[in-house]
Amino acid sequence: MTPEEIVRLAADISLALLSITLLVTAFRVVRGPTLPDRVLALDMLVAVGMGFIVVIAVRSGFTLYIDIAIALGLVGFLATIAFARFIRSSGMRDDTETGFKVKPHPMAFDEGPDGEDVPVVDADGEKVKG
Repeated sequence: MTPEEIVRLAADISLALLSITLLVTAFRVVRGPTLPDRVLALDMLVAVGMGFIVVIAVRSGFTLYIDIAIALGLVGFLATIAFARFIRSSGMRDDTETGFKVKPHPMAFDEGPDGEDVPVVDADGEKVKG
């Protein structure tokens, strides 16, 4: 078996495993059960997409794809940070699937329009700190 055949076989196996991972992760995005689970699954989809791009780069020998994968990773990281800030500032309520009360961290404050600290409310709709 030549080195080219070994690389082609490894790329085929990698693409098959990444395809399975893509399906399982897409199921987690749709199924949830909570918003943070979905955000993590979306972050995983970005990582799987990067894996696809890198495997295709190795298989084709076109190294510009590596730069595209790096850029996709940066954009995915920024999207995850944006989703995390949204979840933190939304003051999550009851988790409908598990029934648990989801409360934000006591230090979770956002800056108001006049620069003052605006507390996030807890699961009961009461201010965490005031």
